[in-house]
Amino acid sequence: MRWLDAEVGGHDAPGSPDARGVAVSDAADASYAAGAAGIAESAASVDRATVTTAVRFSLEELADVAPGRAVEVRVPPDGAVQAIAGPRHTRGTPPSVIETDPATWLRLVCGLVNWSDVLDDGSVRASGERTDLSDYLPLQAARRR
Repeated sequence: MRWLDAEVGGHDAPGSPDARGVAVSDAADASYAAGAAGIAESAASVDRATVTTAVRFSLEELADVAPGRAVEVRVPPDGAVQAIAGPRHTRGTPPSVIETDPATWLRLVCGLVNWSDVLDDGSVRASGERTDLSDYLPLQAARRR
């Protein structure tokens, strides 16, 4: 599914750039929801740039819904974000880290898998305090409608 025919950004006015300079389409929310779910279901067959954009956008969405700097969420090689309220981390390796692969991350943000299952099967590694994202996932914009 090519959901980025018109690149998708944040919730700004149509045509305005988001923080990465990506233009926002008129149908950003619908495109994001449909596209992220499609990518999550078939990440292996979607081009690398599309997966990277979906991961980065969803990480930014997480930071918007769970602002803070207590936990670093890493989805290598596509991106990382600091989120969740709590003690602020400024230098070196943060005390609370969540890491997973792009396909698992996209399935999580779309609600195709749940947090406890991916922790149990080792698809997500989480260490430190405040690393339970079950209250934030799936992301509202990415939920299948």
